[in-house]
Amino acid sequence: MQPTNIPAQGATLKATLYTPTKAPKAAIVLHGATGVPARYYRHFADWLTTQGYACLTYDYRDFGASATGRPKQSKASMMDWGALDQPAAQAALKAHLPDTPLWIIGHSLGGFMLPFQPNTAQIDRVITVASGAAYIADHPWPYRTMALLFWYGPGPLATKLLGHLPGKAMGLGADLPAQVYWQWRRWCTSKSFYENDADLPPLAPPYTGPLKIIAMDDDVMMPPKSVWKLERFYPQAQKSRQLIRPQEYALKRIGHIEVFNPRNAALWPDLIK
Repeated sequence: MQPTNIPAQGATLKATLYTPTKAPKAAIVLHGATGVPARYYRHFADWLTTQGYACLTYDYRDFGASATGRPKQSKASMMDWGALDQPAAQAALKAHLPDTPLWIIGHSLGGFMLPFQPNTAQIDRVITVASGAAYIADHPWPYRTMALLFWYGPGPLATKLLGHLPGKAMGLGADLPAQVYWQWRRWCTSKSFYENDADLPPLAPPYTGPLKIIAMDDDVMMPPKSVWKLERFYPQAQKSRQLIRPQEYALKRIGHIEVFNPRNAALWPDLIK
């Protein structure tokens, strides 16, 4: 484990590089999910080194270890995380291991931002995990009730009053900058997700390499029908699908966030297969 700093446009990202004892088969950037700190992925990243891979984990600007002030002071948006921070992490790892194939593992938010990123031609493989175009009507009941409250009830009310999303107080794990929440809300309450958002930058040249799209059968936050929508964001990629069912690994449940929990390590080899 090697702590490191990554310069991103207008920010410095706190990161950790995990390396195997021998020359790595591939260098993997792990783009995390919204509100999930990089330290959560440490067990998976460490496991990757035992399989011969290097892995870089990091926190987005104004979040987790990369936070430099209070959340309400942040102007960071979800697009900043995807279009500025993710490419910065990729460029840093590529510069560190220039002759090693570059892979991306994108968890949730980490998997749907590549269409806005330059230089995707340097990426050799993309694996998305529980990533897609979430929409309220896609969620099963009773989780849909929670989603409605998050987008139309206490979520927006608290964010307006406090100037940030009080995720800790709401039992969501972490506080988020206001603009991250508002952009996230706008996309997840639209059938077209971010495709018709006039505030977004123009699309970059499309990614054309291998893309493995993975869904969890028991994921209520990003159900498979939402995950498969990701395909339309990558029209020129070499796409494949994988549906993971808990019972196939003798697991009780997997869900959305806990894919990378050590208790679900039985499925990890299939993520990178």
